[in-house]
Amino acid sequence: MAPRLRPTAGPAPVTAPVTAPAHITAPATAAPGPAAARVPAPGRGGRLRRAGYGVLVAAAVVLPTTGAARGAEVPAPAPTVAAGLPTATPGALAARYTGSRADIAAAERAAADHGDHERAAALHAMADPARQFLSFDGRSGGRSVEVFGELAGAERVAVLVPGADTSFEHGDRLRAGALALRQRLGPHAAVLAWLGYRTPATVSPEAVTSTRAEQAAPRLREFTAALHRALPGARLAVLCHSYGTVVCAHAAAGLPATDLVLYGSPGVGYPDAAALHTTATVWAGRAGGDWIADLPHLSLRLPFTTLGFGTDPVSPQFGAHPFPAGQGGHSDYLRPGSAALESLARIVEGRIVEGRTPMGEVNTRA
Repeated sequence: MAPRLRPTAGPAPVTAPVTAPAHITAPATAAPGPAAARVPAPGRGGRLRRAGYGVLVAAAVVLPTTGAARGAEVPAPAPTVAAGLPTATPGALAARYTGSRADIAAAERAAADHGDHERAAALHAMADPARQFLSFDGRSGGRSVEVFGELAGAERVAVLVPGADTSFEHGDRLRAGALALRQRLGPHAAVLAWLGYRTPATVSPEAVTSTRAEQAAPRLREFTAALHRALPGARLAVLCHSYGTVVCAHAAAGLPATDLVLYGSPGVGYPDAAALHTTATVWAGRAGGDWIADLPHLSLRLPFTTLGFGTDPVSPQFGAHPFPAGQGGHSDYLRPGSAALESLARIVEGRIVEGRTPMGEVNTRA
């Protein structure tokens, strides 16, 4: 996700301040707690809250008439490798990687024939024999699962769920983060970059509603269930970034994960961690330089949808375990050498991580 829209954005001007409709709900104001991030200057919170109302109302105006399309669909053949993961033996995985590579090459040819050279170039890079794709489907915007490390026999597995504007053409950051986490974890660990849904555009009505997340959640549950069956002894952590935290929250009740980690989150559409009904330990963190801290955590209920995601996951009211996330920006959580990467790695390893603030003192116990 990217910084919030300014009040001038949208098809029609919205005058601020905007009086909150009756169905807008927001968490009660509380003193900063253990997971608090930056503290707004005096009076700033009220201005942000009013601006938030304006943004939500503007989104409500454009939502019924703005399409979800981000350009024409790029045709692609149906994949030959079936979804799911029956086994995770070295031979079975090698066969899947080979089959997915052939599916990617076929999709590359289709994209080139269609005249979409950007998509074709991205797929050409994905077809590199050094890369390992557990699954691939080039249709409907494209979905894939890339594996970093040796999945067969892995004792620790991390599944990365990305946020807005992640796609085949714009997946370099997801891949770089997965590589950094894999290198930090060392042997006997695997990282899976799960691009299992069509992410919303940052500047779109879909980015402030849970529709895409609700559509993606069953796929994430099915994937993690298959992964758990194939590797029943592995410790599984699901790491969710930005809009990906909304996806994970909607899938939480069915995830066979030990840990569910929310970072850089705009809110998840649930009032607290207990409402997720998950057996996983729920973690939340936000870096000191993350612009998403300035977003008002509001929820506007409309007859056809809900805009905004409510309670801030790093607030004490949400009830997640805080972890130290350093001073980086919204896209820096998996940056090599960062405090956030260290915290995420320790969670995947099953080592206790507790932070007094996302960028303050750290209390860890191996």
